[in-house]
Amino acid sequence: MDKKEQLMGLTQVQVDERRARNQVNQFNADASTSTWDIIKRNVFTLFNALNFAIALALMAVQAWSNLVFFAVICFNAFSGIVTELRAKHMIDKLNLLNKEQVQVYRDGQLTAIDSEELVLDDVILLAAGEQVPSDAQVLSGMAEANEAMLTGESDLVPKNIGDELLSGSFLASGQVHAQIIRVGADNYAAKLMTEAKVVKPINSKILAELNKIANFTGKIIIPFGLILFLEAFVMKMLPLKDSVINTSTALLGMLPKGIALLTITSLLTAVIKLGMRKVLVQEMYSVETLARVDTLCLDKTGTITEGKMTVEDLEILSEDHSRQEILENLAHYMSHSEDKNPTSRAIRQFVTEPANPAQLVATIPFSSDRKWGAIQFADKGSFYLGATDFLISGTNDFIQAAQERGSRVLAFAWSPDDLNLEQPALPDNLEALTVLEISDPVREGAAETLEYLRSQNVDLKIISGDNPVTVSNVAAKAGFHNYDQYLDCSKVTDEELEAAVAQTAIFGRVSPHQKRLIIQTLKAAGHTTAMTGDGVNDILALREADCSIVMAEGDPATRQIANLVLLNSDFNDVPEILFEGRRVVNNIGLIAPIFFIKTIYSFILSLICMATILFFRADWIMIFPFIPIQITLVDQFVEGFPPFVLTFERNIKPVEPHFLKKSMFLALPNAVMIIVSVLFSQIYGSIVGWSSVEIATLSYYLLGTISFLAVIRACLPLNLWRVGLIIWSVGGFFLSAHFLKGLLHIGSLTANTWPVYLVLATIFTLIFILFSKRYYPKDMMATS
Repeated sequence: MDKKEQLMGLTQVQVDERRARNQVNQFNADASTSTWDIIKRNVFTLFNALNFAIALALMAVQAWSNLVFFAVICFNAFSGIVTELRAKHMIDKLNLLNKEQVQVYRDGQLTAIDSEELVLDDVILLAAGEQVPSDAQVLSGMAEANEAMLTGESDLVPKNIGDELLSGSFLASGQVHAQIIRVGADNYAAKLMTEAKVVKPINSKILAELNKIANFTGKIIIPFGLILFLEAFVMKMLPLKDSVINTSTALLGMLPKGIALLTITSLLTAVIKLGMRKVLVQEMYSVETLARVDTLCLDKTGTITEGKMTVEDLEILSEDHSRQEILENLAHYMSHSEDKNPTSRAIRQFVTEPANPAQLVATIPFSSDRKWGAIQFADKGSFYLGATDFLISGTNDFIQAAQERGSRVLAFAWSPDDLNLEQPALPDNLEALTVLEISDPVREGAAETLEYLRSQNVDLKIISGDNPVTVSNVAAKAGFHNYDQYLDCSKVTDEELEAAVAQTAIFGRVSPHQKRLIIQTLKAAGHTTAMTGDGVNDILALREADCSIVMAEGDPATRQIANLVLLNSDFNDVPEILFEGRRVVNNIGLIAPIFFIKTIYSFILSLICMATILFFRADWIMIFPFIPIQITLVDQFVEGFPPFVLTFERNIKPVEPHFLKKSMFLALPNAVMIIVSVLFSQIYGSIVGWSSVEIATLSYYLLGTISFLAVIRACLPLNLWRVGLIIWSVGGFFLSAHFLKGLLHIGSLTANTWPVYLVLATIFTLIFILFSKRYYPKDMMATS
């Protein structure tokens, strides 16, 4: 079969024959994490097992009213399952192979079909920025493939006639006709997916910190439970039901469950809110990562600028070629160029389509690594288009003036020598013909966006393939703060680049490999990085960044690997995305002390109860003072509605790095005051002859009051609706305590207990205020 017949493609009859033989490009790799694995991971955990064991114990003694807590456990497990199933569904859809349509020849006609409809021996047309849908062999043309997603190597691989294209790779430059040689499960990418297609583990520092507590309590809860039960049932000789109920309360209090549920809920609401702003979040926990971003790396074209380029002017450099001849050759070059980037489109609009096309001999497509491309014509020689730094020796007034205006400058040069396709290199006898000035207007609102990000302690860096002087002047127009701190990366080694990353704000002439190296260096220095981009040359850096943000108008390759996609392709949306993550994490940090109060006092009270065994007197042995239904009801007004509402507060300050340590420290005073109130109620009540109901009542009211101090602190500074939230929560607690006292096994505050309650509540409130003023940072409080 000759080349012309090959490019006709398959006939419909041939396609049907291959479909009958199942030679179709359909393959679904089963993810290593099945639905059953996800269910097991969220249901059959130590945390859930302990809660279930407590629930079974309560059911065994028919303490039905104390089982309300188990509904929270079930909902928490359900939320986790739903979240992971959503992630699994995304992984199943976002394979190494993209789902973009492919240009294929069928019956001599070029048509677009889904990649899964390709069959063996199909002839396809691939251009720069497109992904190879199935293993194929090049029939005509030349390209450079980025196989980093498959091999991890950043170098571009030249692909000429007869070379093999691996499925899952991307064309970084050029255009080829290729014939499918493997389909479905036989593809290179399919084999990789079978081995490596997994749902990534959840990357959440908040959940990691909570797991530390869960792991600790999981280790101590069984021995604690046995000791507390034997103490109550054997030594105190309480009824079996009472022994089980009191023991269960202590154990339940040590197991943090509310904050984990609230974290997942907050992240889901953030995903929904960003979706309403036309931001596609492809990984839920990337919202939390965004909150910790302290360094944002920006691409210039299409990010700071609009990406709508126009040729403004040119200067003729050659004395041997006329302006008309140069423009004619430039038109020939563009008519045969396979580049489809904004720069190429601008030049095509500037030149006039040649009446008599020149005969093409060879092509070297433009690449981000070389910074130039070339085309050879019969009887004309070879023409080169690319960066002036590489095609012209020195500079001139025209280039300097254009760069000062923030314009991109490209050189068009000529050589009589043939192109070297095996080892592309610039010839020694290169003659510069002309220089083109190409403008790209700064995006409206970019200056305000950059200034706002800087004011929020986000370090900004611009990484671009353009000349650093041009990038610097564009940055100056956009109000970039350190526009004069730039570096030409084409003139430095990797070691020099790594050493300069911290002090440099603008990186010009950056290769894809260097972009990734910059991100790696920033991460090694302890920074949390986000990267914006839209081109194939950004893929390596986007994958390396902690969080990748791409424009929907960018290449399909970048959209596939990104954490977030800006559907409006508007850089001005970036601050709101970053601050949505901050809102979630900061507000969880704000309310976390409310949840840890119970964990701390449950643990310490359990130790105290166990220590009273050493008195060797049954009447001196202390039993855990609360029962599950009491704790559950307090939680509804302390850990339930108020924290949930407060998570929606706007809070864009930098994230506190030591979440667990600070939250536990801030929860400690409340927990200690609850412990003191319980001990005082028990000891003082016994001395003055109070009944057990009076002691339980005072302990319960003080528990709620001290817990609400943390809620009030989280609501500062007060405004009308926060005051309403406090009134609803406090009022709900006292009303439920009054009307449900029979269910709660308490009574009303009496003439004996009421004065004591007022005195203790006043003392504890004053202590809390003094502590908060000294140790609680004002910037951790809710913002207006």
